Amino acid sequence: MTGPILVMTEATETPKRAWRSWLKVGAAVVLVLVISGYLMRNLVLGTPVDVYAVGVSDLQQTVVASGRVMTPQRVTVAAEETGRVIRIPVKEGQRVLRGDLLIELDARDERASLAQSRASLGQEQARLRQLREVDLPGATQDLRKAEADAAQAERQLVRVRELKTQGFVGQAQLDDASRNRDVAVSAVSSARLMVQTHRPSGSDAALAGAAVAQARANTDMAQVRLDHDSILSPADGALIARSVEVGDIVQAGKELMVLAADGETQIVVQVDEKNLGKLEVGQAALGSADAFPTERFEAIVSFINPGVDAARGSVEIRLTVPKPPAYLRQDMTVSVDIATARRSKVLVVPAGAVRGIGAEKTWVMAVRSRHTVRVPIDVGLTGDSRSEVLRGVVDGEFVVPATAATVLVGQKVRSRVIASP
Repeated sequence: MTGPILVMTEATETPKRAWRSWLKVGAAVVLVLVISGYLMRNLVLGTPVDVYAVGVSDLQQTVVASGRVMTPQRVTVAAEETGRVIRIPVKEGQRVLRGDLLIELDARDERASLAQSRASLGQEQARLRQLREVDLPGATQDLRKAEADAAQAERQLVRVRELKTQGFVGQAQLDDASRNRDVAVSAVSSARLMVQTHRPSGSDAALAGAAVAQARANTDMAQVRLDHDSILSPADGALIARSVEVGDIVQAGKELMVLAADGETQIVVQVDEKNLGKLEVGQAALGSADAFPTERFEAIVSFINPGVDAARGSVEIRLTVPKPPAYLRQDMTVSVDIATARRSKVLVVPAGAVRGIGAEKTWVMAVRSRHTVRVPIDVGLTGDSRSEVLRGVVDGEFVVPATAATVLVGQKVRSRVIASP
């Protein structure tokens, strides 16, 4: 039974193997025919190749950079005197005006010192008024009396001399009259000196005036110390940082708040130094904040740093935003497109079709008479995605993208126009 069964199995398997072999051969033949047909089609009609069309258009060259929003001035708010904080009427992020109270320190000692200084000033002013209103008139009266006494003593001396000549009085009486006259004259000199020293130009008046000035200076100093206990906003702006709380003991000069003063909103960006030759002050730009990518705002290049950051190979550029949108915030990340040059109605090709950039000769692979041709070109202005062609191709020609590495010069092709990037 076993022998016949084995013979029947081999007979059944043989036709199946043959069928599979014929199937493989047929598939191979079909594949060869398809490939041959494709190659013959490409040989006759040309290889299909994506191409760009050369055209006339406006072209703008831009330099793209990113940076941050900043105000021209950040003001550090600090105490000028050591003291304890008793009140902070503002919050971080709040807008303030110049002169608004930001921080109040305990000022009891300063108020007492000011009151004492004002009292001393009043006392010295009273002494100066007394000198002018009482002492000077009294000294003047004393001078007049002394002058009258001196005149009387002089007349008495004259009479005693006459009497001595006539023999009615002795030498002793004459000596007494002469001494009385000398004493009266001396009294006049003293009274005159008192008047002079009490006058506004005199020494007593000068001393009294100096005392008043000193007391007034002490009062002003006490007022300044009291004013230091009220820390006011130095400018209009917004508080962007705060590092103090009520009850803190603050030291003179220690940073307590940071104020972003109002002014022209600026953007600071770092630009690759290779683009430095394209940039000029006054160039227009369009900016967009990363937080609001669909919104655009105008900016103007206002400053180009003359120095280059050697570590990063970049140059700092500042742009002024004439009309900043409300959403712009301090330190917000932004991107800017700086328009460095512009051409109207020039012949352009997509930058992706230009080959040999940076080499001695720049060229494109153009399609002419259904064959690819190497065409040298002169490139003018280069934009973000297109380049100006000064010579080499004409409007309406087709050029092959540089990424088409399998397309060779001299190859027969069929052009398939794709949109320019």
